[in-house]
Amino acid sequence: MFRVDQGLAVRAGGSERRVSAYRMRNGFRGHPVDGKIPSVGSKIERKHLEADAVRNAMRAAGHGAMLMPDDALDASLAATMARHPAGAPVWIFGYGSLIWNPLFPFAERRVARAFGVHRGFYLWSQVNRGTPETPGLVLALDRGGQCGGMAYRLEPGNPEAELRLLWRREMVLGAYQPRWLEIRTEAGPVRAIAFVVDRRHPAYCGRLDDDRIVQVALAAHGHYGPCADYLLETATALAHHGIADRHLDRLARRLRTARAQV
Repeated sequence: MFRVDQGLAVRAGGSERRVSAYRMRNGFRGHPVDGKIPSVGSKIERKHLEADAVRNAMRAAGHGAMLMPDDALDASLAATMARHPAGAPVWIFGYGSLIWNPLFPFAERRVARAFGVHRGFYLWSQVNRGTPETPGLVLALDRGGQCGGMAYRLEPGNPEAELRLLWRREMVLGAYQPRWLEIRTEAGPVRAIAFVVDRRHPAYCGRLDDDRIVQVALAAHGHYGPCADYLLETATALAHHGIADRHLDRLARRLRTARAQV
């Protein structure tokens, strides 16, 4: 069991350690990490991952060849964990939907910042937020800059079971490269898994202009819901936690305006 209270990082077993407020030294604003994020209403559920529902639906629709094969999925996870000391805490860095819908139990959660990478709509989504016929867009980390998000420490014991579900969620098409990044938190640096875009993958779209991103978001809908909701959910969650992202804020404003005019 886990919970997160205002101003507290709550650990497994109920022991609590107070975390002082952020003061923006490294881009943090000191907002509470309390989990009560206003929701637009577009969320995949854990049961879908446990049943491998999305991948099975893709196979049933005749798109199974697009999927990352099961053995490649297992090999990717094994290779990632082989680069991590046995028994050391496992942290996950969330910068998109993992901020507002992580779906895994965690022992601790902190506002965090990664350097040397930034967030952007760099991946065509033919499954989660779009279809092969009408692709959507999803966020990815790409090289350069910095990115604010959330760091999650998984419950100790059997993190591989939770990571297997996370790989099903994030590595549907194999368009990310899971990497261990050193990220900063108020309580100190941690080493976390982050999903960085694979520029060699056909889904990599590079940098699109704002008008194109908004047009795609308005039109696309995938197994996880509308692309527009994904963009708005992420912008809302970042604002709630005091994580500045001027580009995403601008996109959210333009998207809301465009939706109102439809």
